[in-house]
Amino acid sequence: MNESELDRYSRQLLLPNFDIQGQLNLAHARVLIIGLGGLGNIAATYLATSGVGTLILADGDQLESSNLPRQVLYDESQLGLDKVIAAAQQIAKKNAAVKVQTIAQKLSGEALLDAVSNADVVLDCTDNFTARQAINRACLSQKTPLISAAAIRWEGQLVSFLYDKESAPCYECLYPALSDQQLSCNESGIIAPIVGLLGVYQALEAIKLVSGCGTVRHGALKVFDGFEGHWREMRLTRDPECLACC
Repeated sequence: MNESELDRYSRQLLLPNFDIQGQLNLAHARVLIIGLGGLGNIAATYLATSGVGTLILADGDQLESSNLPRQVLYDESQLGLDKVIAAAQQIAKKNAAVKVQTIAQKLSGEALLDAVSNADVVLDCTDNFTARQAINRACLSQKTPLISAAAIRWEGQLVSFLYDKESAPCYECLYPALSDQQLSCNESGIIAPIVGLLGVYQALEAIKLVSGCGTVRHGALKVFDGFEGHWREMRLTRDPECLACC
């Protein structure tokens, strides 16, 4: 690390369980973020400013005015741009040392498998069940850790899966069948800080994982009630009838 980097990340380097090795591990990490909406834009911001070496950003949507209350990485001048391009522009302003790779499409099939296989961890920041199911199966097949979050109305949830664990649950053990309509904030609404909070937690889990400085617990489902302001946690178990992992 050079003098500029030592100064920039000095507050992180002060942490005894992080130190220089944790920062170096971050600098060599490749993080795939699928979905650059309310969750993904926040997660990408904190990962970039914390010093993750490479961010792979995947999203097929363009920035709309209705996105701006939740997607605070962007600004009004970027309306109409591909979200991945808008995100890359803003990240370059925040930390030019971060390498950003953009995929301006909804990942599926071989493209999804290829992207997952080239990442150290995947953040699922999508907003529909079909995509979440496909991402889960891709990560499961490649043994790539998955950090999944969702937010709707006043509620949010976070769960991490370390797919190198034997006899451990996967995302489909939790949600074997769910309609895209049930997961849509376009229909059900969302309060902006909820997605920000969950995006921050995704970034935190990713930083702990790729830096090697903290514990990420497989299959621990954290559920947040923003209206009441409290968390609860449940431990998932493997579904013996799961079509993905059994």
